[in-house]
Amino acid sequence: MRNSSVPLVLLLLCLGCGSRREAQHTAQVTTGGDARRGAAAIGKYGCGSCHVIPGISGAVGKVGPPLTGIGDRVYLAGELQNTPDNMMRWIRNPQGINPKTLMPNVGVTENDARDIAGYLYTLR
Repeated sequence: MRNSSVPLVLLLLCLGCGSRREAQHTAQVTTGGDARRGAAAIGKYGCGSCHVIPGISGAVGKVGPPLTGIGDRVYLAGELQNTPDNMMRWIRNPQGINPKTLMPNVGVTENDARDIAGYLYTLR
């Protein structure tokens, strides 16, 4: 069961320098999402046209920040605590959090946002 009130940073500190498989398991438990489906959804929504995203073919965008290590960051979008719920909220409706953001609302579904967060939290 997912507990989004626990900051992901604390969960990752407990893991130390674990393997990619451990990172995927932790991301899945934390977000309820599937990293493999998340990688596909990242491609489907074109996230890589704006962001550099490790492990995603063609994700070399220079408009938004690189998402390298996003699983270890304390804040998202410079203002939200890095929790699974906040990440999913940001992915689905960035203008709802920051009306001045350049990140577009591309119509990400709730399930896809969960899976995308599941992938992004493997990036440490």
